[in-house]
Amino acid sequence: MRNAIRVFTLSLLISGLANAQTQSTPTTPPSTTAQPPSAGHDVGSGAGDVGKGAGGAAGNVAKGTGKGVAEVATLHPVAGAESVGKGAAKGGKDLGVGAAKGTGKIAKGTGKAIKHIF
Repeated sequence: MRNAIRVFTLSLLISGLANAQTQSTPTTPPSTTAQPPSAGHDVGSGAGDVGKGAGGAAGNVAKGTGKGVAEVATLHPVAGAESVGKGAAKGGKDLGVGAAKGTGKIAKGTGKAIKHIF
């Protein structure tokens, strides 16, 4: 009985080793060609850029307004008006840049989608 168990165990071990050697698959390197972004990705990232621009603009306007209010409260009206103007200018720049980048990406994505239909 012991010999039968030994033979069975040895045959399992040998078949396992043989199976492990024959089933090894060569590893292939990953493909390095990147696909261009899809139309949906372009539209989505464009909308994100518009949102970032609007958020940055709102932050700069709020910062300038807050600083301006503090200046006026401390009886420095000229410096307060200057701070409000700087905040509005920075906010306008951020809004313009974000809108331009976002609109460009949205237009590009829409063009891809229309091209795909036809």
